[in-house]
Order: sequence, then structure tokens, then C-alpha cells
Amino acid sequence: MKLCAIFFLCSLFNTTQQLNLKDRCVCELSNKEKAFPHETLNSVNDKALKCSQTATPQKAQELEILLLGLKLRLPQLLNDVSILEKENDGELYGVVSFQVIENELIEITNMVDRLNRTNQGHQHLTTDSGRQVVHLRAELQELEQYDTLKVEMRRKDNQRLKRALDECRDDNDHNPQPTHHPDSMQTSGVCPHGKFVNITGPRFYSTGESPANHKYGGWGRDPEPEMGKENWYWRLILNGNNIYANQISFYSSLSSLTVGVKTPGNFIIRPSNPTTNTIQGPNVVLYGGALFYNCYNSDQLCRFNIETKTISTVKLPKGTRYNSRGNFCHLSECYLYTDMDLATDESGVWLIYSTVQHFGNLVLSKVDISFPEDPPSLNQTWHTSVYKQAVTNTFMACGVLYATRYVNKGMDEIFYSFDPSTGVERFNVGIFIKKMCPNIYFLNYSPVDQMLHVYCDAYMVSYKVLFQEIK
Repeated sequence: MKLCAIFFLCSLFNTTQQLNLKDRCVCELSNKEKAFPHETLNSVNDKALKCSQTATPQKAQELEILLLGLKLRLPQLLNDVSILEKENDGELYGVVSFQVIENELIEITNMVDRLNRTNQGHQHLTTDSGRQVVHLRAELQELEQYDTLKVEMRRKDNQRLKRALDECRDDNDHNPQPTHHPDSMQTSGVCPHGKFVNITGPRFYSTGESPANHKYGGWGRDPEPEMGKENWYWRLILNGNNIYANQISFYSSLSSLTVGVKTPGNFIIRPSNPTTNTIQGPNVVLYGGALFYNCYNSDQLCRFNIETKTISTVKLPKGTRYNSRGNFCHLSECYLYTDMDLATDESGVWLIYSTVQHFGNLVLSKVDISFPEDPPSLNQTWHTSVYKQAVTNTFMACGVLYATRYVNKGMDEIFYSFDPSTGVERFNVGIFIKKMCPNIYFLNYSPVDQMLHVYCDAYMVSYKVLFQEIK
């Protein structure tokens, strides 16, 4: 019985082996990606470790210790010299004092020699370390090309964002306050939110899907959206020359905007070659399902209806500055093709620009959009006494015009306001914007959520506008 069982198992094993050999499937795997250079990565790690072991904090402390020693010994030498000057016998005590001073000078000379040698060694160390860091950075940049999933790039963005948020959190208690009393703020009519007194933030900071070389653009929300589009966001990116754009993108939520998921997608306004109706400049707004912008290469205001894809225009007053002749500026730079600035608030759409007749000062016009089927037109117009090229941005909030100026790379100031209902101008508003980029190329107020939307160096940033309740 045992022999039969053994014979049966041997036969089954042989049959199974034959089937496996006969029916086996062989797959060939070919990897088209370049092999990752592990040796280069190990070399970079070794060099970085060696560099960190060579340039240590202890070496910097050597200089501090020697300098501290000199700082303590020099007063002692002065004290010994003063004692010598007061001695009168000129013999025994004078000889002893001279000997003490000589010993002090020898020790100080030795310390200075050591300090010079240490300083020279540190200079060579700094030069060598700097050269190694440059080489390591170049090698790391070459290794980054293997990061096809952009994991490292996103990690750096997250680290940058975390640093920015930490700075904002640290500065929260020291946020500059308005230099005026809140009761002195003027508003046009009755603002539903109260009086504009300050801003906080940034609340949102992201590049989304934007390429880094496209610095100019705009983004925001529609204050009068169609039903079902209340949570939508729009974004517009100018071409590589930062002059014009041909399309606007829509996103179903702020999360979709952050990760770059477009819904329903792009709306093409004109072909890639710019024409009269192409968008020029970053200062555009969306209101009531229509995009308002400066028509390309002309002193005209365009309105693009998203639903019907039709364009209507209105010619601006004679002498209006356009084609980058009346930009927003500060001492170091002007922002290209920002001659005309569109703005939205609780009451509708506004246009801020400048004219030759008014010596380049800010001009404010209300855009009449009462009849969407008709072309837009300019309603009432006001002239101000602030020079446009001394301003970096403007926006409207509750019927009041506000202007910003450049303070430094980290701060802009809302310094000016004009209330068209009273004609009152103020030059000491004193509300500060903590910038995430040196230059703000787009700034607009959203009455939907009382946020300031900012676009700077391909980054989208938002700030919360604070209002004080009117009692």
C-alpha cells in the first residue's frame, strides 16, 4: 500500500512539473526611464556629511573665545600702564611694572597671532565650503530631474508655506494697526459689513497648476454667480511675456483650484495670436458671468460673456493712457500693462485708470451693467489728486476706492482712500499688507466673502478684510 502511494505521488509530481514547464508564461519588462544614479546620490550624501563635519559651530566659537580674551586683556593692560604712570620712584617699582606690562604684551601678541591664524584658516574653510555647497546644489538639481512625480517640488512648496505660516503666526500679535481712529473711516452710503478697519492673513497661498515663469495673472470669485456656480473660482494666467491672455479657467471649489482640477475647464476668448478683443494686462474681474478687461492694444473696455461667448466693448475717454504708459509703479519697478484696473464690490464693477488731461492722476468710473444684453458703458466719473504711477494697486470696497503703495519687499500699505459719495480723500489710512512676494500684480476685493484676492509671481494669495460694525 505504501509503495502504491509513493508511486502515485511521484507520477503526480512529474505530471505537474511537465505542465508547469509547458504552460509557463514569460513577461519581458522594459523600463524606459533612465536608471536612477544611486552612486551620485551616495556621493552627494558623503560630501554633505563631510562638509557638515568640517564646518562646525565649534570652529566659529574659536574666534569668539579669542576675541573675548582680547576684550578682557586689553583693559587690564591699560590699567597696568596707568599704574606705571602714577609711580614716582622710577627704580624698583618701575622695573616691576615694566616687567608686568611686557608679559601682558607678549600674551596679547600671542593671542593676536593665534587670532590671525584662526581667521585665515576660517577664510579658507569658508571659501572651500562655499565652493562645495555650490557643487552640491548643482548635483542636487540634476538629481531633481528624476523626481517625475514632483514629490520633492511639492515638499519644498510645503516647507515654504509652513515657514510663511509660522511667520504669520509669530507676527499675529504685532500686526500693524491703522494709524487713525476707526470712526474716522468714510464709507459710501451704508456698508452692510460696517467700516473697513484692517486686514488679516494671508489666509490662502498656493501656485495651483501655474508654471513659475508666468508671473502675471488674476483670480477670484464671481460676486453675482449663476445658480449652481456659487462656489466656483476663476483664474487667468498671462502668457510668458506677461502681456496678454486668451482664456479663462474655472474650478468648482478652492480645493480644485489648489490641485488644478478644472471644472468645467477653459473658456477660449480668442486664438493664440492676440487680436483687438484679446485680454491685455492682469487687472480683470468676473461679474454676473461676464469677464471685464482691457481690450488688447486699445483704449477700450471689453466684456466677454462666458455663456454666449460674445464680446462687447466701450471706448474710454479721449486721452486715456494705455499700452503700458500709465502703469502702477513704485521706485524700483512698474507693473507691465496695468494701465486699467477693473474692480468689484457690493455695488458692481468699477474702472480705475488715468488720462493725459488729468495729468496721470487716478480716475474712477462706475461701469453700467444694468442691461447685460447691451454693451457696457461708463456711468459717473470722478477725478482724484493721487498720481497713478505712485500707486502699486487699487481696489473698491463698499463703494470706496483704496490705493496701495510699496513699503519694502515684505510689506505694502493701503495708504489712500476716496469716497465718491462725499468727495473726501484720505492719505493716512495706514493699513498694511504682509506680502508673500515682493510685488503684487493683481489685487481685488471679493464682496462674496470679504476677501482680498492677490496674484504675485504665479502665487495666489488671499487676505480677510475686517469691518467694524456701525453702532
